[in-house]
Amino acid sequence: MATNAIDQTRRMLSLVTYLRERPGAHVQDVARAFGITEDELISDLDVLPMCGTSFRGGDLLDIDTDGDRIWWHNPDDVAEPLRLAADEATALLVAARAVATLPGLRESDRQALLRATAKLETAAGETAAASSRLSVTFEAEGGVFADVDRAISERRRLWLRYYSPARDELTEREVDPIRLFAVGHTYMEAWCRLSEDRRTFRLDRVAEIRLLDEPSAPPELELRDLSEGLVQPAAEDPEVVIEVGPGGRWVAEYYPHDSAEELADGGMRITLRTPDPASLRRLALRLGGEGRILAPQELAQSARQAARAALAAYDGPA
Repeated sequence: MATNAIDQTRRMLSLVTYLRERPGAHVQDVARAFGITEDELISDLDVLPMCGTSFRGGDLLDIDTDGDRIWWHNPDDVAEPLRLAADEATALLVAARAVATLPGLRESDRQALLRATAKLETAAGETAAASSRLSVTFEAEGGVFADVDRAISERRRLWLRYYSPARDELTEREVDPIRLFAVGHTYMEAWCRLSEDRRTFRLDRVAEIRLLDEPSAPPELELRDLSEGLVQPAAEDPEVVIEVGPGGRWVAEYYPHDSAEELADGGMRITLRTPDPASLRRLALRLGGEGRILAPQELAQSARQAARAALAAYDGPA
């Protein structure tokens, strides 16, 4: 069952209390108590050691598991009263006020957040006054996030107008949302009724969104492991060879690749795989004189034609 971000946060907070009271708890028993799979529990346990009482690191939850039992080694250390530095308190207050304004946030969650913010303001003293002069405004992506989160919670279908950079066009489609996640940007994984397949949508590319009355009913799918990144090419995907100059070396850092050969001029010859080679045509245009596609030939020819068409547009009438 898909879980939205707020529900998962609630669960993980409860998990901390549960584990504190049950040292050496069995993985199977904890998963059953929270109504989740053992894999989902292990995923939560992978996140908890990155949480703690300081934004700067240190005082983190020292929780680990051997696959059978769960051990929390420093419950007393992190239970001490929290003392925030001025910059930490300011960051928390600004973020809390911003989140409280998100459209689509459940009213009970909003009120709980406002109560917590009021308590933090009292504790922060003069720092709270300084933080009131700062504000964060969420752009359109915040509203899209709220609608997707609500659709997941209420199990409702969504209608989208979505920009596809690979085709440079807007498409309309209905989707059954599965989950929200962040890998650099924020994404929605969903079952697309237009393509009848699983698709990933970047929230800042959603031009328009609407909740529908139809129930969301995605097929039973195994969630992808995103620990290695969003783009995970398969061995059977077509191979593409790109040669870049010194100014294009960032391609090797940004795109998963099979090999990156150093060239004498400081550039690189990069070999990668992608299920949609045509999507790299825009990369070739972006690189300009700092890169070119060597193979496959049809993609290289397509990129050259796109470049000529772009240049011709500058020679046309103003």
